[in-house]
Amino acid sequence: MSKRHSAKYKLDRRMGENIWGRPKSPINKRAYGPGQHGQRRKQKVSDFGLQLRAKQKLKGYYGNLTEKQFSKIYEEAARRKGNTSENLIALLESRLDAVVYRSKFVPTPFAARQFVNHGHVLVNGKRVNIPSFRVKPGDVVSVRERSRNMALVLEALQSPERDTPDYIEVDGKGMSAKYIRMPELAEVPYPVKMEPNLVIEFYAS
Repeated sequence: MSKRHSAKYKLDRRMGENIWGRPKSPINKRAYGPGQHGQRRKQKVSDFGLQLRAKQKLKGYYGNLTEKQFSKIYEEAARRKGNTSENLIALLESRLDAVVYRSKFVPTPFAARQFVNHGHVLVNGKRVNIPSFRVKPGDVVSVRERSRNMALVLEALQSPERDTPDYIEVDGKGMSAKYIRMPELAEVPYPVKMEPNLVIEFYAS
């Protein structure tokens, strides 16, 4: 098992939830934490513990985001006008790797990051290989022509596992997606409950 897959499945088991809604998640078989103490009775979690868990879950969902990257996104969300929780989700969902994943060009957020890094993605016709690139409403994200027959892409596009959200308009034949607008939390198709309000409390405390 690769290091990335190992870390991904460990997060699922640590949180006790199928974070990405994947059929292969170990939570589908063993709904307890990893390691020899995983089946111990759970103790009551403090407010700080709940906030930390919410932060780790949301950060982990978007793949290999570092703590530094995630806290910078929070800082920008806090600076913007409006609800900080909603701003945080909107900024996370406007990352190029997130748009690639939501458009079903790849099967996982981890694959999306790697896919962008390897130069398979165009934004408005220009190649962009930075996963954190901010996609703006009206931008068109597409798969490079030479990358369209990759097994990874074809498998993801045909997968019935998840739907494309309303804030992204996908052209399956042209393998392109238009980012229509920044979403609200209620529109984002998370397989599990995300609590950005607790993430805000974590950083604000």
